[in-house]
This record gives sequence, structure tokens and C-alpha cells, in this order.
Amino acid sequence: MQVPTTTVAQVGDDAFLLDVRDLEEWDAGHAPSATHVPMMEIPVRVAELPSDRDIVVVCRVGSRSAQVVAYLRAQGWDRIANLDGGMFAWHAAGRDVVTSAGAEGYVL
Repeated sequence: MQVPTTTVAQVGDDAFLLDVRDLEEWDAGHAPSATHVPMMEIPVRVAELPSDRDIVVVCRVGSRSAQVVAYLRAQGWDRIANLDGGMFAWHAAGRDVVTSAGAEGYVL
């Protein structure tokens, strides 16, 4: 199955950014508008995902998020894409990375 991808520049303001990294990675830094659902929790938390807007899945570099996109597409989700380059690309593009407390974060 082909996994659709998107670049940081293509992520719209209305996209649902789904961060599937582990908790320690999330705590170190994430996109301000992201929602955290660790990869292994996706099957039991899939009902939390919106069906009426684009979903962009992100991890550190794009490997885990690609697996999540493939899984969700197999479950019938079609408005979903993998963020090419992951959080490293997000940060390199100058996009904000914050901790849960709102301080400046970093990509772990």
C-alpha cells in the first residue's frame, strides 16, 4: 500500500496533527497544536480521531508515522498523510516546538 506523504509547508492550519511518538519524546517537544496518541494506542483510541478534516501523522523522522498511516488507511481512513521527515523536518522548517508546559522544546 502506498503511504501518502505531505511536507511541512503543505500542512494546513486546519489539519489535525497526530503525534504518535512515545511520551518522553512528546514531553521533550512537540508541535503546539498536535494531539498525542502513542503509536501502540492507536487501535484502541481511533475513535478520538476526526473524520471531517485532514489528519497529518508525525513521529521523529517518519517511519512510525508511516506505519500508522498505513494501518489507518487499511481501516478506511482516506484523509490522512505522513509528515515527510517527521519532527526533525518540522523543527528544521522553523516551526514551533514546545513542551507541555509551553516552554521551548526540542526534538528527542
